[in-house]
Amino acid sequence: MSPTMSLHFLSVLSIACLLSSHSFANDDGWMDAHATFYGGGDAAGTLGGACGYGNLYSQGYGTTTAALSTALFNNGLSCGACFEIKCVDDPKWCLHDATIVVTATNFCPPNNALPNNAGGWCNPSQRHFDLSQPVFEQIARYSAGIVPVSFRRVPCKKKGGIRFTINGHSYFNLVLITNVGGAGDVHAVSIKGSKTGWQPMSQNWGQNWQSNSLLDGQSLSFKVTASDSKTVTCKDVVPAGWAFGQTFTGPQFI
Repeated sequence: MSPTMSLHFLSVLSIACLLSSHSFANDDGWMDAHATFYGGGDAAGTLGGACGYGNLYSQGYGTTTAALSTALFNNGLSCGACFEIKCVDDPKWCLHDATIVVTATNFCPPNNALPNNAGGWCNPSQRHFDLSQPVFEQIARYSAGIVPVSFRRVPCKKKGGIRFTINGHSYFNLVLITNVGGAGDVHAVSIKGSKTGWQPMSQNWGQNWQSNSLLDGQSLSFKVTASDSKTVTCKDVVPAGWAFGQTFTGPQFI
């Protein structure tokens, strides 16, 4: 390839890269995706889910929730993250100037038997939100089915402190972490018993974090680190007389 042709090729490649980058995010942090809905008009079908939150009403998430495609779910580490979403580029179906803020509470599984643009909305390469029906209808008409959207990460605003629900049994402490403010998505957790030092926990599934230490009869402390690398320390948030199945509340991200 001649020097002139090489320069021309690099120029075209640079333009293509710029166009590709612009299609993903603009200067305001908005990114392109699509959205559908599930769970019925009362959102009952959204309860439970791959983040482990269970009853979304009692946990405080309500119907302002979304299931994320593989490209966004991050193997469950995106659970708890908050997204601002608006319907765009489809005046027939979009509700003008409407935006919503949702919390990631579930996983939208791929359907590799279908094309990305005809049913395989949540296939691995796709950025997609499967919203609860009530919140979808705040930005688009029900009969649209699927709409193009723009989205961006926003801070999560939660009432009260971070909640720790202790499940499992001796030598298998499974702690569900909910109601996380700030970045919202927990990426690392450490636990400390009153008779132990700090020990890292491992992600079991969703926002369930696991420790295999014997911690029965000890008061428990937690260090919770979110995706923005901020950490909150919840010292002795669980008293020594705790039992499996109980929930305790600690400080919140500021």
